[in-house]
Amino acid sequence: MFRFILRRTAYSILIMTGVLLLTFLLFDLASGDPAAAVLGKDPRPAEVEAMRRELGADLPLLWGRKCRTEQYSSWESPEIRQVNLEIRPNFSGTEPIAVRIAGQTGMSENITPDGTVRDPGKKVVISGRIRKVQFFRLQKHPWNSRFVRALREAMTFDFGRTLVTREPISGILKRGMGPSLALMLPVFLGEIVFGVALALVAVAFRNRLPDRILVLCSVAGMSISYLVLIIFGQWFLGYYCNFFPLWGWDGWKYAVLPVMIGIISGLGSGVRFYRTVFVDELKKEYLRTAAAKGMASWKVYSKHLLANAAVPILTRASAGLPFLFTGSLLLETFFGIPGLGFAGIEALNNADLQLLKALVLLSAFLFVVINFATDLLYAVFDPRIRLE
Repeated sequence: MFRFILRRTAYSILIMTGVLLLTFLLFDLASGDPAAAVLGKDPRPAEVEAMRRELGADLPLLWGRKCRTEQYSSWESPEIRQVNLEIRPNFSGTEPIAVRIAGQTGMSENITPDGTVRDPGKKVVISGRIRKVQFFRLQKHPWNSRFVRALREAMTFDFGRTLVTREPISGILKRGMGPSLALMLPVFLGEIVFGVALALVAVAFRNRLPDRILVLCSVAGMSISYLVLIIFGQWFLGYYCNFFPLWGWDGWKYAVLPVMIGIISGLGSGVRFYRTVFVDELKKEYLRTAAAKGMASWKVYSKHLLANAAVPILTRASAGLPFLFTGSLLLETFFGIPGLGFAGIEALNNADLQLLKALVLLSAFLFVVINFATDLLYAVFDPRIRLE
């Protein structure tokens, strides 16, 4: 048992590391310069510098002391040519500035022999056959990199502020988790309870009219789009019949209609899955023996069938547990519920990469933890399973 926990913990750490690497590549490297997205057109160099330093976008990728800077403007030419450059600082600063020159320099001013700017508040003069001049801010510690920053954010769940509203992301996660949990917990429990109950009815009347009706309704429910159910439920039950409010989050009445739609949308696949599990279990000898000895059908189903079908039920249920916290994108968006799903859609529309990264890592963390707990619960529900 202890060895299994250690092994699964190591696997979980590896999975989270892989997810962190993927999110780092997607959000920190492939997304471009976040300062340009936040500040808009023609920002001041000092504002760009401050925003990059706040977001960590100026740091080296994995290791190093050289950071991007806007204190001096870099210069580049398609080919090497004789130039006499006079580069003035865009703003004053006190931190050391390094200069990288591609080419052969003849004369330079305000540059030390080791390649740093002697006085960062004064102009830099460079002459010679040059193709490129770059400036970097030198930081104290080389391990302060973008990847280390992303790792620290993931470990502390402190992702700073959103790019659009400048609101702390931790506050958005805490505020949105409550509505998402209040919405998705009834949906999660309702899908399991009603799905198992209807599947038991179908199995009890297998190959008879109730079973055929339930199977037909299940297939029809699986064929109807989630979006169609939401739009029809809002129009018919909310607008036409005026039974439920259509938008907002102010009391339990606002949750009834989206919860009903969420349960109905998952019943089709749920009933089909549980019915298949129960039918396969009924073919086993111990259930035939129990029925042959005269045990009542309800005892066979409740005492033996459900107990031995607990593992596949638990597996299916565990797949939906993370959505209790992260919410449903469509339900929260169409009903205006301020949960994490709604926050994710808003972040996507506003290109708020910081908030999107936080939601992706939160979802991945929940999936890993819940899968780990599910493996441990297998041995609780089925003593035949040994965690070796």
